[in-house]
Amino acid sequence: MDKPVQTAVPNLLNLSGYRIITVDETDDAYHIAAETLVEPLSCPHCGNPTIVGYGRREQWIRDLPMHGKQVGLYFQTRRFRCKACRKTFYEALPGVDGQRFMTQRLVTWIGPAAIRRPFAHVAQEVGVSERTVRDIFHDHIAHLEAHRQVETPQWLGLDEIHLMRPRGVVTNVQECTLVDVLANRNKETVAAYLMRLPHRRRVQLVAMDMWRPYREAVHAALPQATIVIDKFHVLKMANAAVERVRKQLRESLTSAQRRGLMHDRFVLLKREDDLTDREALLLSTWVKNYPQLGEIHHLKEAFFRLYDCASRAEARTYFQTWEQSLSADHRLAFAELLTAWPNWQNEILAYFDYPITNAYTESLNNLIRATDRLGRGYSFEALRAKMLWAKGAAKTRGAPLARHSPLREQMPPLGNARLTIPSVPPGGPLDEIPVGIDMSTLRRLIDTGQL
Repeated sequence: MDKPVQTAVPNLLNLSGYRIITVDETDDAYHIAAETLVEPLSCPHCGNPTIVGYGRREQWIRDLPMHGKQVGLYFQTRRFRCKACRKTFYEALPGVDGQRFMTQRLVTWIGPAAIRRPFAHVAQEVGVSERTVRDIFHDHIAHLEAHRQVETPQWLGLDEIHLMRPRGVVTNVQECTLVDVLANRNKETVAAYLMRLPHRRRVQLVAMDMWRPYREAVHAALPQATIVIDKFHVLKMANAAVERVRKQLRESLTSAQRRGLMHDRFVLLKREDDLTDREALLLSTWVKNYPQLGEIHHLKEAFFRLYDCASRAEARTYFQTWEQSLSADHRLAFAELLTAWPNWQNEILAYFDYPITNAYTESLNNLIRATDRLGRGYSFEALRAKMLWAKGAAKTRGAPLARHSPLREQMPPLGNARLTIPSVPPGGPLDEIPVGIDMSTLRRLIDTGQL
């Protein structure tokens, strides 16, 4: 055990009404003995000024950490007795919380700190129990909630996140802020929340994924709003078709080929325009060696070009042309997308009038998951409060720049989008690669600069 080192007695508390007697310093804490400067003038029970000393008791009070060390204040608190009413009382300790053995400034510090950091970290730094931190946190949140004013956004985002069970997430898409986290994503819960929004008719657009209860809740509570399906959920369905064919193909491959295909799956899902030269060469080899996989990949890329269309009508025509180009096997691979399109066509095509996305909501979900992992078992109420009042979630950012939209001023046209199936140009590196080349050999040739 560390032996306390007694130091000089400077006035380092910065608390009025006290005089420091001694300061003992260890490796991880300061132990400060202090006393009050002012005696009570009268009895708090009857107001009589005739009081006499009646003993003392030792009290230990936690204070703000100092120099990276915990701080404990020790008092010989004086006890008095009133000669008139014969009742006893202890002197008041200025700046000490009436409910806990800690200073008021420490309580004030713990509340916001517990929002930004895990309860266990705050408890360890201060030297109190995690339960104490949690209680102060809840008191602080109750005070914030009592004074909270929700501003209904014009562009609303609806999404979900799985925290023990699916939860609803409501965001301000235009200002990139969190509005609320709901206990579940059921239609009744979401509709009731939207009905309670102040000035809910202010909502113009709602970005969401293809979850039917969300659509029904919006129609019930916000009939004036236009629903816009997040384009990344639509594109995800096209990528899922490539994954489906890739997994079917694994059954006919050797163990080495399966490992290579698993290693290169990101190449199949990445946009061709974003591929590096090395990735483009790997993709070309997979496409040449496995035509079925290549066809699905090319059709996926062709579908992605849907979002290059300049208008709703052009996008509708483009999809019809793309769908007609599918064979029976292709339709089986893209079954999820082909089923969703007729059910959500109006909401998907609304993007071409109002090109907003739920990208902020998706990134916020990652932040919520990270906070939940750090807390190792936060209750839903605690996690919701942390996200609502954390500066990272509430920080206002600039609205995402729309590529083309009637909400903006005139933009240069993108031109007519045509359905084209991408292919490898002749005379490229692919012509020098024999069909059936082992992928590990190909990677070695690429990495050594031979290709």
